[in-house]
Amino acid sequence: MKKEKENSLNGGFDIIGDIHGYATPLRRLLARLGYEEKDGCYRHPERRVIFLGDFIDRGPEIRETLRIVRSMVDAGAALAVMGNHEFNALCYHTAGADGAPLRPNSEKNRNQHSATLDAFADYPEEWRDYLTWFLKLPLYLEMGDFRVVHAAWDKARIADLNGRDRLDEATMHKAARKGTPEYEAVELLLKGREVQLPDGYRFSDKSGFSRSKIRTKWWLAGTGRTYRELVFPECDAIPAIPVPADEGPALNGYDQKAAPVFVGHYWLTSDYPMSPLTGNVACVDFSVAKGGPLVAYRWNGAGPLTDAGFISTE
Repeated sequence: MKKEKENSLNGGFDIIGDIHGYATPLRRLLARLGYEEKDGCYRHPERRVIFLGDFIDRGPEIRETLRIVRSMVDAGAALAVMGNHEFNALCYHTAGADGAPLRPNSEKNRNQHSATLDAFADYPEEWRDYLTWFLKLPLYLEMGDFRVVHAAWDKARIADLNGRDRLDEATMHKAARKGTPEYEAVELLLKGREVQLPDGYRFSDKSGFSRSKIRTKWWLAGTGRTYRELVFPECDAIPAIPVPADEGPALNGYDQKAAPVFVGHYWLTSDYPMSPLTGNVACVDFSVAKGGPLVAYRWNGAGPLTDAGFISTE
């Protein structure tokens, strides 16, 4: 597994959650963290940012968000990983072997991507350049004393990528095809672990779509727990019935002694305290695209994770 070089600034990292085209809160958060814009790039004299992906879709300032993020990455003031929205965009705009887009341009998918399509309607060359840049983003970062991934960390799925920490075009085509190891790896790393509910059980997700699978608290083991205890974020519509004994061991959780890992993706709300999920797992996505704060975790190279590490725009 490839490890990122140590921070040359020796001052730690500020890990920022999903931005979704909200550049104004991003500027405010960077200023609060002590970053100043000089020559078109936000910098800190001692620290670097790590962006957790999902820069695009939903918000009103997508082009400016991408400009800020990319300028920092290109200048060495930040690192970034791919989010599921960047992966979806790549597949939406890439044709497969049959000539059809790897991600169908259906009404549902187009609606999810519409803010980005609108933002770049008059800038097609700029958009193509960003798509090329998206493909260069790593799927995860192994930083030695901590880890970063958009949705879920799983060493077995990472191993399925055969040592690759990012996608080339051929691997992206495989990752868009159900049933391949690459598909399973990208689905878990960028979208989280899902499990099938028992026959006959369905629920409506936050967008109103009927689903028979739940996204889980992947850091918890499934043995001895109910589906309602495992669903993340919490949802009372999920049945409080035990996970079958033969399925529980497959949900093996995240080793409590492993390096801390930071994720975004999960649209946490004010119902959730700004606290680590466990001693070594923290989510920094608090739904800026739904009026929540943009959040960072200030990592100084020491664990366990604490409430004091969270910094937000509120």
